Amino acid sequence: MSSNKVVRIGGGSGFWGDSSVAAAQLVHGAPIDYLVFDYLAELTMAILASARNKKPELGYATDFVDVAMRSVLREVAQKGIKVISNAGGINPRGCAEALGRLAEEMGVSLKIAVVEGDDVSALIPALRERGQTDMFTGGPLPERILSANAYLGALPVAAALAEGADVVITGRCVDSAVTLGALIHEFGWKPQDYDRLAAGSLAGHIIECGCQATGGLHTDWEAIPDWARIGYPVLECEADGSFVVTKPQGTGGRVLAAAVAEQMLYEIGDPGAYVLPDVVCDFREVRIEQAGEDRVRVSGARGLPPTGTYKVSATYMDGYRSAGSLVIIGIDAAAKARRTGEAILERTRGIFRQLGLPDYSAAYVEVIGAETTYGPHARTAHSREVMMRVAVNHSSRQALEIFAREIAPAGTSWSPGTTGPNLARPTPSPLIKQFAFTLPKSEVSIRVHVDGREVPVDVPVAGAPLQATPPDAVGAPAAAAGTREVPLLRLAWARSGDKGNISNIGVIARKPQYFEVIQRELTPERVKRYFAHLVRGDVVRYTLPGIQAVNFMLYDALDGGGTASMRMDPLGKGMGQMLLDMPVPVPEALARELEG
Repeated sequence: MSSNKVVRIGGGSGFWGDSSVAAAQLVHGAPIDYLVFDYLAELTMAILASARNKKPELGYATDFVDVAMRSVLREVAQKGIKVISNAGGINPRGCAEALGRLAEEMGVSLKIAVVEGDDVSALIPALRERGQTDMFTGGPLPERILSANAYLGALPVAAALAEGADVVITGRCVDSAVTLGALIHEFGWKPQDYDRLAAGSLAGHIIECGCQATGGLHTDWEAIPDWARIGYPVLECEADGSFVVTKPQGTGGRVLAAAVAEQMLYEIGDPGAYVLPDVVCDFREVRIEQAGEDRVRVSGARGLPPTGTYKVSATYMDGYRSAGSLVIIGIDAAAKARRTGEAILERTRGIFRQLGLPDYSAAYVEVIGAETTYGPHARTAHSREVMMRVAVNHSSRQALEIFAREIAPAGTSWSPGTTGPNLARPTPSPLIKQFAFTLPKSEVSIRVHVDGREVPVDVPVAGAPLQATPPDAVGAPAAAAGTREVPLLRLAWARSGDKGNISNIGVIARKPQYFEVIQRELTPERVKRYFAHLVRGDVVRYTLPGIQAVNFMLYDALDGGGTASMRMDPLGKGMGQMLLDMPVPVPEALARELEG
C-alpha cells in the first residue's frame, strides 16, 4: 500500500433528478479516477417500485443510462475512469442491460458488473410468520408488500472492481458504499480496518448529495457565487482515510469548511454510532479544516465493528392520494384560503356519504405564503397572496376522482380573488409508503455478476452489539441577568434532513467562543417547545466537539415522513432554517459584538 497514493473520486449525482450537467463537468473538468452516482433516497425506492409494478422492465434510475452515461461514455472509456452507481434500484440487471445496449450503440467496450442480493422480498412470508414489526412504529408487516430491499455495504462493490469491472451497478446499498467500495479496492483496506472504513464512509457521505458539499444549501447562501455553474464535488483520498474535498476548476460554488461540516451532519442520527453495513462510525472528533481556496481537509473519523444486521426498506400500497391547489388574492387571503380548503372537504364528505363511500383516511389543508409551517412563529398572518393546498388520502380511487372534480368550482362559488395558473383536475396516484426493519446478515445472499460469471463475496455476517452514545443530559439553563436575545443565525450554521419520521438538525458554531453559548442555551427542551406545533415526540441532542457542533434528533416530527407525510416539507428540509430564526439569549457584550 503506497503511503502517498491519492485516489480522486467525483460525485455525479445526489439523487434521481439531479442536474444533467454533473457527469460531463466532472469527466471533462477534473482528473478523476472514479465517477460515482447516488440515486436512491427512500422516496425514490417507492417511485421505482411503482414504476416496475406498471412495467416490469423498469425499476431503475433511467437517467443514469439515458442522460449521464450517454453524455460521457466514450470519454470515460478512453480515460479509464471507473463508474459506480446504485442506479439499479429494484432492477439492477435491467439497468446493466440498458447500459450494455447503449455501449454497443456507441461502439464502446465495457465490462459491467451487477451487485444483487438486496432484494429480500422472497423472505416476506416467513418474516410475517415470525411477527416482523416496523423498527420505528412497531406496526406489523402490511399484507401486500411491493418491494423489500436491504441496504448493502461496500464489500460487494470492491469485489466487482477486483474482477476488473469498468462499471459497477448495484441495487439498494447505503449511499456512501459507492465511494467506500472504490477506496477498499484501491487501498486494500480489510473488513477489520474500522477507522479507515469509517473515514471512507464519511468521504462517501460528504459527496453523496452532490453540490451540498460545494456550497449548495449552505446557510450563508449569499456568499456562494455562480449557482448556475456550481461545481460538483471531487474527493482526493489518501490511504489513512483522510481526504480533501474540492471541485473542478472554473466552476461555481465554493468549498468551505462550514458547508462541509453542515453536510457531515446531514441526515445522521447518533454521531458517535452512525450505523452502516461495514462499520459503525464515530464522527464526534472529526476535524474539518480549510486547506486553501475551494479545498477542505477532513480527518479524524473513528470506527467500531459493524452490527450483524442490515436495515431493510420495504414499500407497500396504502390506498391513493390526491392534492389540489388554488391561488387566493386579496385582503384576509389566508383566512379565505383555509375556509376554501375546509369547504372542499366538507362538500366531498357529503357526497361520499350519499354514495356510501367511507371518509378520507387523512386530509390536510395548508396555506402557502402565510407561514403556516412556522405555527406560532409566523410573521405574515395578513398575507394578501397565498396558495391553498389540500391533500387527501382515500382507499378508493373513485372517491379521489370526486375530490378532483370539486376543486375548480371554488373559483366561482366562494372566496373573492380565487384564481390559479392551472385549474386542471389533479390525478389520484397510488400512495406508496415505507416499512423499515432489520434483518440478520446471514439471511441475505449477495451475488456479484461479471461477464456472465458469479463472483463470490466474502461479507462478514457476525456482528457486535450496538453501543449507542448517550444523548446530552441537559437541564434548563438558569435565567441570567444582562442578556439579550439574538437569532441563532448570528451564532451558527445549520442543516436539516430526515430519517423516516425523524428530523435531524445539525447546528455548528460560527466561532469557538459561540459554542459554549449554543451548548448552554440551545437545549432539547427549548427546541421541542419551539417546534411544538410540528413535533409530537421527544427531542434529543448529541455533541460533536471536533467541529464544535450539536446534532438534534426530533422524533415523530414529519407527519410520518416521506410519501406518508401530507406536509409541503415531508423531509424536514426547512426545519434547520426555521431553527436559525429562534431567539437565543446571549450576554449583552456578545450581542453588541454580533450587531457590530
